[in-house]
Amino acid sequence: MLRLYDNLSSGNAYKVRLLLHKLAIPVERIEMDIDRGETRTPDFLAKNPNGRVPALALEDGTILPESNAILWYLAEGTRFLPADRLERAQVLQWMFFEQYSHEPNVATLRYWITHKVEMTAERRMAEPGKRRQGYDALGVMEGHLKDRAFFVGDRLTIADIALYAYTHVADEGGFDLAAYPALRAWLDRVAADTPHIPITQG
Repeated sequence: MLRLYDNLSSGNAYKVRLLLHKLAIPVERIEMDIDRGETRTPDFLAKNPNGRVPALALEDGTILPESNAILWYLAEGTRFLPADRLERAQVLQWMFFEQYSHEPNVATLRYWITHKVEMTAERRMAEPGKRRQGYDALGVMEGHLKDRAFFVGDRLTIADIALYAYTHVADEGGFDLAAYPALRAWLDRVAADTPHIPITQG
C-alpha cells in the first residue's frame, strides 16, 4: 500500500489526497505536525531532505516528494492527464505557474495567518508584495477561465487540482475573490466533480 506523509492544513498535501480519493487508491496516511518540526527530524529528512510534505512512499519503498510530481505520477493513464502532447505540456505549464506564481504568495500568506506565524520585520516587509503578486496570479487565472470551464481542454485535469488546492482557501490568507466570478465558478465546478473531499478530510 502507498504511504502518504501528510498534513491536513497543507494545500500541497491536499492535492495528493484529493487525487488519491478520486482514483479510489488506498493509502496509509501519516500525519506530520509541521508546527512541531516533525518534518525536520533526522528520520524524515532521510526520506525527504527538503523536509516538507507531502511525500509519497511507493510500494517498493521509493519516496517521491513534491506535490505536483506526485500528481503527475498518480495521474498517468487516467482521465486527469491528457494523452495529447500539447495538452500535457499545458498541464505542466499551469502546474509550474501554480508553484512559481501562485503558491509562494497565496499559500504563504495563508500559512502565516492560519498557523499564527510570528510577523517578523522581514515578513511584514514581504507581505504587501506577496499580497500584490497573489492577486496578480488570481487575475491571470480569472482571465484564462473567462471562456473556459477548466484550465486545459474541456475536463478536469491535475492542473485544476494543483490550482484548486490553495485557491479555494485563499480567503484564509486574506484574499477576497468577489471580483473573480470566472474563478469562483471554476471552484464550484471542481468541487462538483465527484468523488470530492474537503481539505480537512484525511
